[in-house]
Amino acid sequence: MQLYNKLSAKERENLLEQAGEERLTLSFYQYAKIGNPHLFRNHLFIAWDQMEVLGRIYVAHEGINAQLSVPAKRFNEFKEFLDGINFLKDVRLNIAIEHDLKSFLKLKVKVRHKIVADGLNDDTFDVTNKGIHVDALKFNELIEDPDVVLVDMRNHYESEIGHFKNAITPDVDTFRDSLDIIEKDLKDHKEDKKLVMYCTGGIRCEKASAYYKHKGFKNVFQLEGGIIEYARQVENLGLENKFIGKNFVFDHRRGERITEDVISHCHQCGEPCDTHTNCANQACHLLFIQCESCEVKMENCCSDECIEIIHLPEEEQKRLRQGIPNSNKIFKKGRSEKLKFKN
Repeated sequence: MQLYNKLSAKERENLLEQAGEERLTLSFYQYAKIGNPHLFRNHLFIAWDQMEVLGRIYVAHEGINAQLSVPAKRFNEFKEFLDGINFLKDVRLNIAIEHDLKSFLKLKVKVRHKIVADGLNDDTFDVTNKGIHVDALKFNELIEDPDVVLVDMRNHYESEIGHFKNAITPDVDTFRDSLDIIEKDLKDHKEDKKLVMYCTGGIRCEKASAYYKHKGFKNVFQLEGGIIEYARQVENLGLENKFIGKNFVFDHRRGERITEDVISHCHQCGEPCDTHTNCANQACHLLFIQCESCEVKMENCCSDECIEIIHLPEEEQKRLRQGIPNSNKIFKKGRSEKLKFKN
């Protein structure tokens, strides 16, 4: 019984190009009590591997967080499978605005302690006492209210390329970093202001809204379905779009364009640019913004040092990578001292 990938990303990429079949990029999440996450994980992997589903899925005792690429011709089969799972029946699917054949190249279903690393002790507050969910129409009305504080619950490298007008965008590296900072900054407005939050697909706001209500905020709202669903509703209903720029996404696309506005800059030369990339030096893999000119000049690297490394023999590069963990502490996501314009 196959429970793990047998193909490399390159092999999968070649197969997808040869097949040339339409695929849908989508995401969903659901908080629910899962008694045996490992058993559930295996159940998902076996079923989705047979459907040729690819993506990154986290399963924990508290629920599931999934970002997927599904063959368009098997979408109904995929949806029927979800509906056959009690707590996933009619779960909201956030379908991407832009689809890419290679948004995901492997199926990774991982068991985690939590489906979002929030650093919270869920036993200390009622996680089900969430904020009021609002759709795009109500959200647009709310954020025009002078008594509203609009907060972006995403990280700095996400909001840097796109965010809602007049939103507070915390300069943080992780979701857990933002929670206490926001509470501290807004501590004097727990009763007299309406706290309105948004994130990519809604999952971070689910936990954050309950946490802030526990901390004493009286009027808490969250954008249902996040930026992904907001953009869809704005287009379908002909509403005013109050988001500017790109929506950062966690797959190979790195971003979905919501408007033509480019609000960020190349981290190497300072020219207007909102295209994220990872340094070609696998021992670095830094996530940063790089324009086409710098991509050519710097060979898709973040520094001259990394250019030298990618020209070394592959065995020497592998030796340099030994012992370096793949973590946010290594990637730094745009905060490296190597990035001239960023610093």
